[in-house]
Amino acid sequence: QVQLVESGGGLVQPGESLNLSCIVSGFTLNDYSVAWFRQVPGKEREGVSCVTTYNGKSWYTNAVKGRFTISRDIAKNTMYLQMDNLKPEDTAVYYCAAANPQSLAFDYCSGFVPSWYDYWGQGTQVTVSE
Repeated sequence: QVQLVESGGGLVQPGESLNLSCIVSGFTLNDYSVAWFRQVPGKEREGVSCVTTYNGKSWYTNAVKGRFTISRDIAKNTMYLQMDNLKPEDTAVYYCAAANPQSLAFDYCSGFVPSWYDYWGQGTQVTVSE
């Protein structure tokens, strides 16, 4: 059974950091392209960062470039999102997602199209506030 479980969210002040984790089971992380999305109430789910597994290249939305870092620990079947210099506008529920080799997102994860992803975690809340 495929499962993605996020953790690491919380309440922080502007300028602080958080490191989100996503433990996957039911498939091998190295065989899938993976991504982090975020969503605030009333808005569409937004792509934050992704990795195309066939070349290991990472991608970021402009709003987080230079502040967020995506990584994977294949041995632990876990992906991470290191978030530094957090801003109030980063407040959202963060989701990890995975795309199998038959999905468009497998090769073009930077398109950040939610419907291209096959598996999702339950989300973890990140709140950045004074």
